Amino acid sequence: MTVQHISRDEIRRLQQLSPFELKNTLSSLAGEHERRTAFQMLNAGRGNPNFTAPTPREAFFRLGMFAVEESRAQASWDPELVGVPQEKGIADRFRAWLDAHQGESGVDLLTRLLDWGTGEAGYDPDPFVWELADAAIGDHYPEPDRMLKHTEDVVRRYLYQELGEGMGSGGGVDLFAVEGGTAAMCYIFGSLKENRLMHAGDTVAIMTPIFTPYLEITELADFGFEQIHIQASAVGPDGGHTWQYPDEELDKLRDPSVKALFCVNPTNPPSVRMDDRTLERIADIVATDNPNLVIITDDVYSTFAPGFRSLAAVCPRNTITVYSFSKYFGATGWRLGVIATHRKTILDEQIAALPEADKVALDTRYESLSLDPRSLKFTDRLVADSRDVALNHTAGLSLPQQLQMLLFSAYCLLDTDQHYKQQAQALIQHRLDRLETGLGYRLPADANRVAYYIEIDFRSFAQREFGDELVAFLDQNYEPTDILFRLAEQTGIIALNGGGFDGPPWSIRFSLANLDDDQYEQIGKSTRAVALQYVDEFRAQGGTLPPVDPELDPTL
Repeated sequence: MTVQHISRDEIRRLQQLSPFELKNTLSSLAGEHERRTAFQMLNAGRGNPNFTAPTPREAFFRLGMFAVEESRAQASWDPELVGVPQEKGIADRFRAWLDAHQGESGVDLLTRLLDWGTGEAGYDPDPFVWELADAAIGDHYPEPDRMLKHTEDVVRRYLYQELGEGMGSGGGVDLFAVEGGTAAMCYIFGSLKENRLMHAGDTVAIMTPIFTPYLEITELADFGFEQIHIQASAVGPDGGHTWQYPDEELDKLRDPSVKALFCVNPTNPPSVRMDDRTLERIADIVATDNPNLVIITDDVYSTFAPGFRSLAAVCPRNTITVYSFSKYFGATGWRLGVIATHRKTILDEQIAALPEADKVALDTRYESLSLDPRSLKFTDRLVADSRDVALNHTAGLSLPQQLQMLLFSAYCLLDTDQHYKQQAQALIQHRLDRLETGLGYRLPADANRVAYYIEIDFRSFAQREFGDELVAFLDQNYEPTDILFRLAEQTGIIALNGGGFDGPPWSIRFSLANLDDDQYEQIGKSTRAVALQYVDEFRAQGGTLPPVDPELDPTL
């Protein structure tokens, strides 16, 4: 199949799909190119990183060996059928075990964790170490079901460090360990509905562009929410997108009929953090016009942004925060995430203010959990709802997953020089530099750009560099995703359409996380070559263009 065999009507039909479904067609085209030319297909549409954090993983497996030795010490039946770690004296035994294994991978982190936990953090040694060992073995249901005691405290400290001063102010946050960020969103929307805090027909504001499934979930018949979009439509002095939110967009939130605000920060796909002005304006809107606004923020990319500050830091009581460990630690397959809600969340106040008929219905829903179901906090309802209430006694994330989450968090808490963070951020910036080199174009400097992804609005760029006539030619003759089909068919490169994220229709999303460094320069060169085909086709039909930067098109 070649791009010439795909009609404009067919492209128009396919681009109605989610970007992640359209990617399947593009993958088929790219695969044909790979078989035809032996050039490797490059999938720059995937957000799954190709880097991982080894040290906390080494600590996980090393701790697992200690836990198994502790279990074998309880062999009262058979060497292959043993007991479980025993709490009494386990901290001393762990210290001795660490001393005996000094110099082995992962042991240094475990030693520092033990020193920190029993020192600065003030944990009782035996319960702390027993939780680590028992989690490694995974013999028990999670207890507490919401999150293990020490794990929650370590992860909470990590979030306070990474999400900005003010996170948890005025009472702190409770955490619920979940199977990644996507599970978190399913649980949150489910509990908001079950607890009569959101109803079909209620208005949800979504800050766009945004991860496509977040646009789709609120439209499901299960929820039936009405959407308004807060669009990142601001432009800079050069006319290019800054991916920030103009005041007139943010002011849509002043309407009290807007019940919830849904965002990813830093954004996906533009990968730009909200600037301080946006944070301050939203905080002002909550304080003055819409005090009951529920904010749901997915901060998965926050650790790639220097000096990041979450909405949870400026509107702590209104905000439900979702954080996933998947991207920063290369742990997508681990399915590790947390939901953070303030201990004095407005959600509890809203539940207390429900009509009596709703309270009675909720009493019935949660009566198996408490003799006083009305006293249940939203966070505890969230946990119960994740298991349809009846199975609440088996709720919670698996213990080994929680242990790895603790070790990731502790690794960063103990990394006082922020070496890992600096290296992760530098890697992404290096790949951006290689992409720009290939494109022959430098994006304007932007302190808010994270660059885990890059979204390039080809139409906006063409207008700035070549003028309105070329843009009119593009609009008249091609669909916005035409360039994606050309990239796949002619170069074997897969990118995603930004329009599918409610971004500009002609925008292209590249992930800078999942390919080798030098491949990004190749992607840049290929994208430039394909884009310039439109210039050639315009000229072939008699079009004329103003002078352009020769570094962009050295053939001109």
